[in-house]
Amino acid sequence: MSDVPSARRPAGELESEVLAALWSARQPMTPQDVQTALGGDLARTTIATILARLHDKGTVERTRAGRAYAYTPTVQDTAGLAARRMHTELGREADRSTVLARFVSDLSAEDEQLLRALLGDGSDGSDGSDVGVEDGRPGPVSGPRPTGGPGSAGAP
Repeated sequence: MSDVPSARRPAGELESEVLAALWSARQPMTPQDVQTALGGDLARTTIATILARLHDKGTVERTRAGRAYAYTPTVQDTAGLAARRMHTELGREADRSTVLARFVSDLSAEDEQLLRALLGDGSDGSDGSDVGVEDGRPGPVSGPRPTGGPGSAGAP
């Protein structure tokens, strides 16, 4: 075994660096533009591959720029990227109610209050009717969400 440390980066680090370059540019960038913005240490083909993967994930869009593509992020920042990932994960599960109930049950008290405020669930004096369930929550904070019956999203 060699004493030379591995030069391999953590998963997602290059994607994050490429996205940061795109966000700071505020205009479409070709792989060569991104390479220049990142200091030229990475091969243009490596950057082109990263951009193609980001395109496949829907994180960037591309338009023709001569023989190359120019890329623009479809999310505004790291918060938008995290929100997209959360939405993608939610979309992979058929039982969205249970997924959301489990998510809410693991929130800290501060995050729960923030979510309630964002949803306008009644803790600020509103009736919470825009949330879509009887008590203004996406599901119970513990245990599985029942299907049908009182308290379910489809109940009157």
